[in-house]
Amino acid sequence: MSTIVRKSPLPRYYQLKEIMREKIRSGEWKPGDLIPSERELGEQYGISRMTARQAITELVNEGLFYREQGKGTFVSRRKITQQLIHLTGFTEDMKARGQQPGTRVLSAEMRPADEAVAERLRIKPGLQIFRLHRLRLADGEPLAIEVSHISFIGCEKLLEEDLEHNSLYRLLETKYGLPLVEADQELEAGLIGSEEAQYLKVPVGSPALFTRRVTYTERNQPIEYASSVYCGNKYVFYTHMKREQLLS
Repeated sequence: MSTIVRKSPLPRYYQLKEIMREKIRSGEWKPGDLIPSERELGEQYGISRMTARQAITELVNEGLFYREQGKGTFVSRRKITQQLIHLTGFTEDMKARGQQPGTRVLSAEMRPADEAVAERLRIKPGLQIFRLHRLRLADGEPLAIEVSHISFIGCEKLLEEDLEHNSLYRLLETKYGLPLVEADQELEAGLIGSEEAQYLKVPVGSPALFTRRVTYTERNQPIEYASSVYCGNKYVFYTHMKREQLLS
């Protein structure tokens, strides 16, 4: 489909959606490209700006486009998929997908655990823990904000580590002798707030994926509680499920 068919039973906004979707699929519109404005699309295809706006908005909601305030609407980059069947860190995820992981440490400090964090880590509130606030990058682009709370005897030594160039999980396992065995992870959809928007370079109110993960060492001992905010138009979580057979 390359033109709007006026006698088609398909709504005109839907036809425009399919035209724009095909431009992405064919490579005519590449990730990061600025698409024509509502006015330009209206003039090109003989439709109203409202019809063009509806088509664009639906593709933004689907994650194919993203908007930047005062700049326009752009083609989204291919989403990164993380499987939920293996316990991996961000660095491992990116390398496995052929992308260059990057990290910017926003803060690293020792601080007393509040009640919520203490409950997740099964420690007493007020106990000193290591808190790491990081911006995670994929091929140089902001992808997620992550806050990790770490609790183990000697965790203050993490203050001396280069956590912008070294994997936290790999350090815990190889240098500190703390094997990471399993994790519980929660996912929640939401919208990006003003502080996150500044770091992730997306408009306030953009779709987001919020995750909360408790990672355990041997004997089911929590070592990390991490909360993250991912750009919803750049990241997908994937899992494979099987239905248990009913007993006859």
